[in-house]
Amino acid sequence: MKDIFFFESMLTPKIITFVYWLMLLGAVISGVTTMFVQYGGGFWAGLGIIVGGVIGARIWCELLIVLFKIHENLQKIANKSE
Repeated sequence: MKDIFFFESMLTPKIITFVYWLMLLGAVISGVTTMFVQYGGGFWAGLGIIVGGVIGARIWCELLIVLFKIHENLQKIANKSE
């Protein structure tokens, strides 16, 4: 608990996985809704929303994780030089 309160460890990378699953669920629900709603745009639009949403969510979360991995590696380099 001390690590979290004094910023020794990062909390956000643990939250990113949860946010990723929420984004996937949102993309699927939006796509399925678009497929079957009268004014939604049709089957292909819904399929595009699902595929684009899943790929977009993955890319966004991976980019965030890369930032935190860079931070971890910089921490290791800084600790080696001490």
